[in-house]
Amino acid sequence: MNYDVKTMTWLLLILAIVLEVFGTLCMKLSEGFTKLIPVIAMLTFYAVGLSLLAITLKTIDISIAYAVWSGLGTALIAIIGMVWFKEPFTALKIFSLFLIILGVVGLNLGGGGH
Repeated sequence: MNYDVKTMTWLLLILAIVLEVFGTLCMKLSEGFTKLIPVIAMLTFYAVGLSLLAITLKTIDISIAYAVWSGLGTALIAIIGMVWFKEPFTALKIFSLFLIILGVVGLNLGGGGH
C-alpha cells in the first residue's frame, strides 16, 4: 500500500473520531433532545463521522479501526467531561483512560491494514 494512502486513511480515521466526539458533545448540549440546533449538529457530526469511519475500513482492518475509533473517542469524551463539564476527576478514571489508550496502542502494534 502506498504510504500516502495509509497516512490519508489514518487522518480520515482521526477526523471521524473528532466528529464522533463533537456529536457526543452536541448530544449532551441538546439536553435530552430538547434543543433543536444541538440535535441537528449531533446528527450531522455522527453521519459524517460514521461515513468517514466506513471509508477507512477499505484500508484499515475493522478490528483496528473500530477499536481506535471507539477507544480514543471514549477517552476524549471522558477527558472533556472532566474538564468542561466538571465531572469527577479520580485516580481510577485516569488509570482507566491510560488502559484504554494502552489497549489502542497494543492493537496497533499487533498489526493493522490490508
